[in-house]
Order: sequence, then structure tokens, then C-alpha cells
Amino acid sequence: MGVTGKIRETGQAQDTRRRIMAIVGASSGNLVEWFDFYVYSFCALYFAPAFFPSGNTTTQLLNTAGVFAAGFLMRPIGGWFFGRLADRHGRRTSMLVSVYMMCGGSLVIAMLPTYAQIGALAPALLLIARLFQGLSVGGEYGTSATYMSEVALEGRRGFYASFQYVTLIGGQLCALLVLVILQQLLDAGQLKAWGWRIPFVVGAGAALVALNLRRSLEETTTAESRGNRDAGSFSGLWQHKRAFITVLGFTAGGSLVFYTFTTYMQKYLVNTAGMHAKTASNVMTGALFVFMLMQPLFGALSDRIGRRKSMICFGLFATCGTVPLLHALRDVTSPFAAFVLIVAALAIVSFYTSISGLIKAEMFPVQVRALGVGLSYAIANAIFGGSAEYVALWLKQIGTEPLFYWYVTMMCAIAGLVSLMMREPAKEGFLRDTN
Repeated sequence: MGVTGKIRETGQAQDTRRRIMAIVGASSGNLVEWFDFYVYSFCALYFAPAFFPSGNTTTQLLNTAGVFAAGFLMRPIGGWFFGRLADRHGRRTSMLVSVYMMCGGSLVIAMLPTYAQIGALAPALLLIARLFQGLSVGGEYGTSATYMSEVALEGRRGFYASFQYVTLIGGQLCALLVLVILQQLLDAGQLKAWGWRIPFVVGAGAALVALNLRRSLEETTTAESRGNRDAGSFSGLWQHKRAFITVLGFTAGGSLVFYTFTTYMQKYLVNTAGMHAKTASNVMTGALFVFMLMQPLFGALSDRIGRRKSMICFGLFATCGTVPLLHALRDVTSPFAAFVLIVAALAIVSFYTSISGLIKAEMFPVQVRALGVGLSYAIANAIFGGSAEYVALWLKQIGTEPLFYWYVTMMCAIAGLVSLMMREPAKEGFLRDTN
């Protein structure tokens, strides 16, 4: 190999390392954000009585799920605010601000007085803190998805961009692992009294580490794209309304089935299948770990078969499999059987999650990419993903729980139809400024 070839090879290796480190930096903040967000859901079994005193477990969980869903309602605002910030002032700036917000929300929840101490003001303050976190995470998804897709290597973008969901699931998994450890060290009484506060403190501390890593990130946008008159604007986004509507269509089903088999599943195993809380936590820890490892595999598959085919597979398998899987999980008695069923469901979901951020990013030009990804995702996620637990628990309370299975199935069918009608996202000139 000549001198020129060696220099070129060295340059390519350095570029690859630089891109990988950028993905690691962006991923670290993503993991912390989602850890903080999901800690609420996983710890709800223990802090629900502190804020919503009632003798009925389903009612308590319904109230906490309502606050969980309210956090999702802030996501469209966060998607708009941080998407505009990222398109007009840079991805790095947007990602730093979102981590600051999430850290503050976690600290507030960790220090909140209970209902017994300050009465109705306690759940009101919990709601405010949750809305603050919802605003933050509403901006985190779109900006991190956009950033990671832009720094990923050409031809392997599906593989590298899948690490957004590796860290998103990793955040869920870490939240669950912290809870499992606390369940081993503390009894139920201690967890309900004060132990549930510990994960929120851990999350706030981890955010400081993520902030340092994100400060070192390189910006992926140019001054020209940020100065474009359409950058981060609704008028610029409206020029790509077909892409926006398409993303809404498949995100509605994707978010709903994702939250059904991840955050809600722990409660489903306890509240419907009758499984012990510790056992359910262990099952979900194992299932989420496998789910996390699936993401790069399914992302790499999308590089070979195309994003559209991956989404069609998701729509087809989710439509056919949701009702049988949820029925089987309702009557499951063996933790191992529950683990296998949940992993099977999550394998189907992986067709969507592994390329969720990337397929959205590939559908918008650079000057409105963060806004297009963040806002479309946030709207569909707020309406369908954030309400998943609340709808499931409400239908259970009125005695029609199986209707929830068909609701999820219907939304997955819609996602499949939208994917069938969409065009394969353009990959050429992905980083080029376009009008």
C-alpha cells in the first residue's frame, strides 16, 4: 500500500473513531434522560400510596399512570421547543439544555413531601415535576435521534443509529436494576416510606456525568443550515407534510406497543397475572436486557433490507401477535414462560425501535430535521404511548381488559398500512442542506 493509501486509511480510521465517540457521548445523555423518566413508572408500585392514599391498588396505579400520561402531554411542546432550538442553534446546545431540565425534575421528585405531610399539594407538585420532565424528554428524543443519525457511518447508519434505543432501553433497564437492588436491600415498608426516593437521586447525579460528556460533542449542522430562513420553522416543516403525517401514523402504533410491553408490562404481570412484584421485576430485567441487545441486530438488518421493509415486518407481526401474546401473559404462571413471551413480543417491536429515530430523520431535510423528528414523534407518543398504561388500567377497572389488546392491535395495523404506502426514505445526500 502506498503512502497516499496509508494516509487515507489512517484518516478513515480516525473519522470512524470520532463518529463512534460522538455516538457514545450522545448516547450517555440519552440513557440518563430515559433512566430518570422511567424510574417514575417502575417505582410507582411503592410511592403511589404516598401521594394517592387509597385502599385499592388499581386506583392508586391509575392515579400515578395519569401523572405519567400528563408528562407525555408536554412532549409536543418539548418536541417543538427543542427541535427549533436544535435546527436554529445546533444539536449540541439542545441536548445540553434537555439534560439540565431532566436533572432538575428528578431532584424535585426525590425531595417531595408526601400527601400525609402537605395534603393535596403533594400530588400537585408531583404533577408539575413530571410535566417538567416531559418537556425535557420531548426534546431529547428528536435531537438525539437526529444527531446520532447524522454522525453515523454511511451504509451502516441503521446499525449505529440503533444505539439510540440501546441507551433508551438501557435507561429503562438501569432504572429497573436499581429497583431490583433496592428490593433486595430493603423491605416493602422501607421502600414505600423512603426507599423509592433513591433512584431519583441517582438519576440526578448521573445527569452531571452526561453533561460533561455532551459538552465535548462536535456540532453536525452548519452555519448555513442554521441560518436558513426555514430552519426550525413550521412553514419549513409544512413543505414536508407528507413525511410528517407518515411519521405520525407509524409512531402511534409503535409507541403504544412499545410502552405496552415495557413500562406497563411490570404492572400487568403483578396486577393481572398475579405475579409477585419482585418476580415481575426480575422477569422484566432479563427481557429488557435481551431487548437492548436486539437493537443493533435489527438496525443492521435494516441496512440490508431497507427501512420500509423493516417497518412492514413490524406492522404485520405486531398486528398478528399482540392479542395472542397478551392473552398468554394474562394466564402465565411460570416466570420463565413470561420471560419467553415478553421477549417474543419485544423481538417484534425491535423492527420498529431499532430504526425509529433514523427512519424519521431520513424523511426530513437538515434545516427542519430535528423539528420534524421531535414534533411528529412527540405528538403521536403523547396521545398513544403516554396513555397506554392509563387506558389499560381503566379498561381493567371497568372489567373489559381484553379490549386493550384489540386497541393495541388496531393501532399496529394502522402502522403497518402506513409503512406499506410510504416511500423508502432517501439516504443519498443525507447531510446536504436542502430547500
